[in-house]
Amino acid sequence: MFSFLVSFVASALLTLLVIKHSKLHGPALDDNFSGVQKVHSHDVARIGGLPIFLAVALSTAISVWRVPELGDWLMALLLCSSIAFIGGIVEDYTGKVRASRRLVLTMIAALLGYLVMDAKIARLDMPLVSWSIDSLWLAVPLAVLAVAGIANAVNIIDGFNGLASVVTIFMLVSLAYVGWQVGDMVVLVSALTVAGATAGFLIWNYPAGLIFLGDGGAYFIGFMLGELALMLVMRNPQVSTWYAALLLIYPAFETVFSAYRRMFLRGKSPTMPDGIHLHSLIFRRIAQWAVGRKEARALMRRNARTSPYLWLFSLTAVIPATVFWKNTGVLIFFCLLFVISYVWLYARIVRFKSPRWLIWHKKTN
Repeated sequence: MFSFLVSFVASALLTLLVIKHSKLHGPALDDNFSGVQKVHSHDVARIGGLPIFLAVALSTAISVWRVPELGDWLMALLLCSSIAFIGGIVEDYTGKVRASRRLVLTMIAALLGYLVMDAKIARLDMPLVSWSIDSLWLAVPLAVLAVAGIANAVNIIDGFNGLASVVTIFMLVSLAYVGWQVGDMVVLVSALTVAGATAGFLIWNYPAGLIFLGDGGAYFIGFMLGELALMLVMRNPQVSTWYAALLLIYPAFETVFSAYRRMFLRGKSPTMPDGIHLHSLIFRRIAQWAVGRKEARALMRRNARTSPYLWLFSLTAVIPATVFWKNTGVLIFFCLLFVISYVWLYARIVRFKSPRWLIWHKKTN
């Protein structure tokens, strides 16, 4: 918990500093209110990833000083993640780094993770057998695509105040717990460090949205999630590979489903942004208590009240993954259940048939 507390305090203070001096970050202020995924009504700094990264770096340095034997691993992980972070933070400041380039940088970071930490997908567990992946030409590309994909997926679900932050905190705490169960101190310390830094940012992001995570924060946290999940599973054979799959299934399936929807249902590029992600539909069709679609205070309330739906939905995957982390058959069952639930819920909402238990009407006097 020491790593969590240090990074939490550092991140909270650094984030407040960024907010107080937001005018110094003029190019990084989000002042576009008309985009398909824009749901705020005032200029907001979109560089929340900067204080998160700095807090993680500070906490990591202290952890290395306290436990020198972890130094090589922790510093290597921070080095790799910095590449993914740089691509995102430069985009936050300039708006000129295309999504494809950010993805390539994240893939380079994952490749470096293999070179310095041997982070690769070396096996796939099934209920009665574990298949080894001996070919580096398969194991390494799979790892690179998986880690980069998760980083991009976290960026995709970062649509509302507190959404990506809380969901990733859930996942990081789960990684820390399973890491503690198997005695993997690198994963335990790293997961708690990133979770603490994200929580420090969260207190300023939710519910008022005083600062946004930005691409730098989303890619950094997403990369750390993917890399830590990969390291935990591959370094500890008792942890099922399906634990990582179920743990990360919400952002991962959101990305896959969005690409399918854009390409095959709408005939558009899978990289083109739109406003019909699951979280966007919940915002528009379930958050019915808002008074007026354009009034600023109502917009902020709808923004803040959208995220808890997705927090709870993500827990339907995170909780069973954490409980059954070594039971492959049960984990596969919950993966299938999550996919079916997601598709059913999406179809109901998009057809204006939202389940009544989801709708929280505003109380009237």
